[in-house]
Amino acid sequence: MDNTLKQWIRSTNGGWGSLVLRLTLGIVLFPHAAQKLFGWFDGPGLQGEMHYMTTQVGLPGWIAATAIAVECLGTFFILFGIWTKITSIAIFFLFTGMIVVDHASHGFFMNWFGKMPAGAEGFEYHLLVLGMCLTLIIQGGGKYSTDQLSA
Repeated sequence: MDNTLKQWIRSTNGGWGSLVLRLTLGIVLFPHAAQKLFGWFDGPGLQGEMHYMTTQVGLPGWIAATAIAVECLGTFFILFGIWTKITSIAIFFLFTGMIVVDHASHGFFMNWFGKMPAGAEGFEYHLLVLGMCLTLIIQGGGKYSTDQLSA
């Protein structure tokens, strides 16, 4: 790998803002990842999520498994600031895919008042995640990230 690319991957502005953003993103993503992987918080668990993604959404099994892995591993990588920029890119593409494949058809808004069927959510949450990821791609993991330690 080129040294310039390695330097960019590990670079961070070292700021508090990136730390706050990184922790917020990780904390918000954690329950969603735990629902998909472990079935916590009334989630479907790995088998249920794979079934949903392959039958309802129509994804091939390997894409569904990759999406679940990115969300679950990415949550921990973001929380600890491990490869923050690369992880943020992966999560950015994952959430872009979620919007295009599933959530755009439900409109912008979340299903706050239960007017849509269960699971039919708009993409406003996903846009927030995209913005957070873009900021982390630009600024890096900030204070207390392993990126900062290896820079």
